[in-house]
Amino acid sequence: MAFMIIVGMFFIFMALVGSADDGVVVKRNSVLEISFITPILDYTGKDANDPFAELWTAELGLDEILHAIEVAKNDDHIEGISITTGFLQAGMAQAREIRNALIDFKSSGKFVVAHADVYAQRDYYLASAADEVYINPVGAMDFKGLATEVLFYKELQEKSGIKMEVIRHGKYKSAVEPFLSDTMSEENRAQIKELISSIWNVMVDDISESRNLSPQDLNQIADTLGGRTPEYAVASGLVDGALYFDEYEDLMREKIGLSKDEDVEYVGLRDYIQKANKQKIRTGSDKIAIIYAQGEILGGEGGKDYVGQGLIVDALHKAVDNESVKAIVLRVDSPGGSALVSDIIWREMQLAKRKKPVVVSFGTIAASGGYYIGVGGDKIFAEPTTITGSIGVFGTIPNVNQLAENVGINAEQVGTNKNSVDYSFFEPMTDTFRQVLEESIEETYQTFLDRVSKGRNMTVEQVDQVAQGRVWSGTDAKALGLVDELGSLDDAVKAAAEMAGLQSYGLRKYPKYKSDFELFMEDFGSAKTKIGESIIQEEIGTEAYQVLKEFKQFTKQEGIQAKMPFSLNIK
Repeated sequence: MAFMIIVGMFFIFMALVGSADDGVVVKRNSVLEISFITPILDYTGKDANDPFAELWTAELGLDEILHAIEVAKNDDHIEGISITTGFLQAGMAQAREIRNALIDFKSSGKFVVAHADVYAQRDYYLASAADEVYINPVGAMDFKGLATEVLFYKELQEKSGIKMEVIRHGKYKSAVEPFLSDTMSEENRAQIKELISSIWNVMVDDISESRNLSPQDLNQIADTLGGRTPEYAVASGLVDGALYFDEYEDLMREKIGLSKDEDVEYVGLRDYIQKANKQKIRTGSDKIAIIYAQGEILGGEGGKDYVGQGLIVDALHKAVDNESVKAIVLRVDSPGGSALVSDIIWREMQLAKRKKPVVVSFGTIAASGGYYIGVGGDKIFAEPTTITGSIGVFGTIPNVNQLAENVGINAEQVGTNKNSVDYSFFEPMTDTFRQVLEESIEETYQTFLDRVSKGRNMTVEQVDQVAQGRVWSGTDAKALGLVDELGSLDDAVKAAAEMAGLQSYGLRKYPKYKSDFELFMEDFGSAKTKIGESIIQEEIGTEAYQVLKEFKQFTKQEGIQAKMPFSLNIK
């Protein structure tokens, strides 16, 4: 039965691929419609020559989006851009790069307009780059400032009998705080407040420039919820008008020069990306390699959702050994993870920069282990909204001693030597084992400080003052000397080209990931797991599922962690 299903799916895919071979046709007077309904990654690693890639990759790559907008800027068939995003699933740094690309697109003289039934704050931040912004007359707008929520599990552990044994270094290393307390520490509250305030200030400044509203006015609107209804949003100047979509289309017809009876020709972003990917903007025999490290840092091969030493080390080797590659840019979008894997990648960065310039670009987040691998480069760029720093380490080990006692389980251990039985999930952690872990945590922290000290030309004492697990925005990180420049991935590429003495160059991207189709064919068990997770999420709700997922991730961590000090969902 399974074989027949696969055969049937194969023929369906062949039919779809066959129809796709005709290519995307962009008619004259077309409007590029940007509507993000799927998650955005920095990089999807799709093979442009793989006919199944587009069919089996749900996410969009930031690199593809920016490239498509740049191609559209000079496409005579594209008259303008319509933004109709309803729920942007992207990090703040990603949203800002897209926003800047839209502003650059406008410099061509083409229009950018936006319309939505409902604007969430991130959606409005993106849309505010448009020449004109519109909202449904019975829609709604969320513009009130940033906030985040941290959940605490101490009482849950006490009631369930399942707890996390925690060892940490850094007074701000708050990834483990939810397991130690039922309330937020003042240190954690202070760093979160400063972080989201810094990100909010960047958003406000950008919106202020685009909408000709002062930061003071925008904060006043946020504090009074002065944009919560379409009427208020228009009166406050957040949007230009309240229009139904048919009225919005009439406005675009006027811009294009169409009569009311003529249809607006739209080309969707995903379709246009297929066309744009066939056009190269940067060309040259010399290349700059861009290596993407995105997701939590774990052991193993790695993939588009997590960083493993396998793919990253292999990519660095290929870039170094390729004679046409003259410089390397490492793009980091990671909250950190395994300290061991972070150090392995850091070492390979050291070896790489002995032979070629290595520039680092931080995306939405480059915290702890993500920052660790970044200090191996010659120069670091970060977006103002990048979440970075978090120089600290911790270790967590699950323990079910209380639960075992509650349900009547007794575990007995037998060993050959004094320390053979170092730890059991069913017994309280011994003082000896805790001391060994604390020594290991301290050693890892000192190694982390040393790596940063050498990479940033700071003393260990100076690094320790801004470390302790504390996170910073990109703006603050630059002021503290943790990064060199504020800028985008493109800025990092240009810096790498300058360091290598290149005037013209092409880009080569690493690594190439296995497609979802390949993974599906390799492992039906993985597919079943994803389906099961989807069902659970639908039944218990997204927020409850996220709590369950985070708790599960903590129980699966191995070794000492250099990781973001809290799970931050800014909304």
